[in-house]
Amino acid sequence: MHNRQFTAAVWHGARDVRVELRQTSPLSANDLRIKVAKCGICGSDLHEYVNGPHAIPVLQEHPLSRRKAPIVLGHEFCGTVSEVGSGVTEFREGQRVVIEPEYRCGSCSACQRGEYNLCESMGFAGLMGDGGMADEATIPAYMAHALPDEVSFTQAAVLEPAAVALHAVRRSGLVAGMRCAVVGAGPIGLLIVQLARFAGAREIVVSDLSDARLQMATRLGATIAVNTSRDSLSDHARDVDISFEAVGVQSALTSAFNVLRKGGRLVLVGLFGQPPTMDAFGLVNREIDLISSVGYRHVYSDLIALVAAGLFDPSRIVTREIRLGEVVRDGFERLLSNPADLKILVSPE
Repeated sequence: MHNRQFTAAVWHGARDVRVELRQTSPLSANDLRIKVAKCGICGSDLHEYVNGPHAIPVLQEHPLSRRKAPIVLGHEFCGTVSEVGSGVTEFREGQRVVIEPEYRCGSCSACQRGEYNLCESMGFAGLMGDGGMADEATIPAYMAHALPDEVSFTQAAVLEPAAVALHAVRRSGLVAGMRCAVVGAGPIGLLIVQLARFAGAREIVVSDLSDARLQMATRLGATIAVNTSRDSLSDHARDVDISFEAVGVQSALTSAFNVLRKGGRLVLVGLFGQPPTMDAFGLVNREIDLISSVGYRHVYSDLIALVAAGLFDPSRIVTREIRLGEVVRDGFERLLSNPADLKILVSPE
């Protein structure tokens, strides 16, 4: 079974992603082989393409994946089980699955507490190990979740960023009737908008620099959309209960902080490339709760159920589907040049 080759988008370095043939490896006892149906391109994939490595291990292997660059990209993926390791009993060949791509050791104190997104060796297939931007992927069986027929592969390919958004909304303590601000209308920000609307937020103010993204935010449930290249968020939002910072830049953090009510809650979801500064006096004086949210834990089954019941459709943020062979030109390069392209899915030929 493993003397085969398959096609994959492989990161070799910044601006050096190659669609090339790879050799299928033998399947370990606790692994699954997946025939990939669709794989989303994430902002973190884009960062690795533009000026990586950021998360990709280059000098030494990741402790759980035992892999280092060159690495197959793609952590937002789904497909069909094509081969089952000898120790795996809960999946069978031909089963449709979505991948929750977080590595976990199962033995560190965070894993023991069930907080596996905080695992000491935390990482993601597709960044710290080979991922799903390929014809096939090999993953630990614990990463797979069975998909009901009601959930399409297009929807399943967006469950990973939706999991980031749902974990952030749960961490925020958002309940019906609250007012919130979402700073940044990228894929995560837009999924937070949808889930905040589902949770019953009565007002959702969204800011971004792109009119196309703000129009999408309004379609997904935002009540006020503010283009901060022309306008100030604080002119349209004041005294909100919860602010989500979903960009990872200083100006967004400042905006998100400034519109909170006293006793409000600031939720950091964006990943900052540079350490930001904060008004610590204002934080204390206004008794602001500062919360952060990374990855996700224990959200996939709830998300799958929401999508299957027709209550939430993460695929509404998908703007384009492309073939694997065109991933650099029609995927990475297009996302860099066109803010209206939000979420691009890659389908192997």
